[in-house]
Amino acid sequence: MGKYDRYRQEVLEASLWLSDRGFFGSSRGTGGNVSVRIDGAGLMAVTPSSMKYQDLTPEDICIVDFSGAVQEGCRAPSIEAGMHAAVYLNRPDINAVVHTHQTYGSVFALINQPIPPLFDEVAFALGESVEVVPYALSGSAELAANVASRLGNNANAYIIQNHGILALGKNLDKALLGAELLEKAAHLYCLALSTGRPITTLPDQTRDMAR
Repeated sequence: MGKYDRYRQEVLEASLWLSDRGFFGSSRGTGGNVSVRIDGAGLMAVTPSSMKYQDLTPEDICIVDFSGAVQEGCRAPSIEAGMHAAVYLNRPDINAVVHTHQTYGSVFALINQPIPPLFDEVAFALGESVEVVPYALSGSAELAANVASRLGNNANAYIIQNHGILALGKNLDKALLGAELLEKAAHLYCLALSTGRPITTLPDQTRDMAR
């Protein structure tokens, strides 16, 4: 067994879970990406570029450093590896990153609107609100910098304008849960907005606890 096998397997299983449930936006496409920090090594395991998730094997998962240089593996890493590295470099509390194109989260990416604190379950897991990261071209250094500029609020989820969402966690299970909770909040917020009626948000005391 290789020393990175556990991390590769975790990334593969998380990617398949997201793909099977439509979080990447298409069943046959290659959008979205998943990574996990490798303990104490300054490395991450990240999905490869432009490969269908159903075709992946653990050996296809790339081991790269935070500059994007491949340390082990024969595939090119995701073009968003720099965005994942920006998270790990700026948030030592985070060990897993999930980037998806999920439907309702992406609605708010298109209208460039944060999701306010609506449910205590969501706020306690993700942060007081889900803020918007300004648009930049996919895979660009500018996008990675835009993500880094928002990480100081210590939230665990972000909307990327005209792109998708990021969910962060202490481990991949927490990051996957974050993507689920964000989609729940986005879905229900979208439905609530469609009624045209006033929307209640969490009281200040609960917001303070989430913050």
